[in-house]
Amino acid sequence: MKKFVLIPCLIVFSALFLSHAYASAAEKIGFINMREVMARSDAGKAMEAEFKKAVEGKKVAIQKKEGEIKKLKENLDKQRSVLTPQALQEKEMQYQVEYREYERMVKDANEELRAKEQFLSNKLIPEIIKAATTIGQKEKYAVILEESAAVYSSKENSLTDKVIKELNKTYQGK
Repeated sequence: MKKFVLIPCLIVFSALFLSHAYASAAEKIGFINMREVMARSDAGKAMEAEFKKAVEGKKVAIQKKEGEIKKLKENLDKQRSVLTPQALQEKEMQYQVEYREYERMVKDANEELRAKEQFLSNKLIPEIIKAATTIGQKEKYAVILEESAAVYSSKENSLTDKVIKELNKTYQGK
């Protein structure tokens, strides 16, 4: 009977001893904020400038089309009382066609911009990971996580500024 009590006690004692030994040799864990790295790094700022340039290009084309649509609508409203019912119907149909084209243009522009943003992000993320890996290897981190993946992360364990510096260093070389 004593053997059965002794074995569980040994197992519990061994588990406690091993967990204490493991805790005393705790591995370093770091955290980075990817959004902040993207916003504050030179590479991220260049990506944002490229994206804004694309947005401005689309914005100009959309505003031009919008002006055409407004002009069509104003002309239609002005001529409404003098047009024959058939001519009015033709003008309204023309306006509807132009308006649908405008809506399609806006939708296509939004999809293109989303794709461009995704492309630029996908281009930058491996560079951020490479910078984080370099820091992790140099400073002997067991793991570096994205802050949003953690329920809690201490500001002391934040490597965001270090990753930004490392990324800027490697980005300047390109």
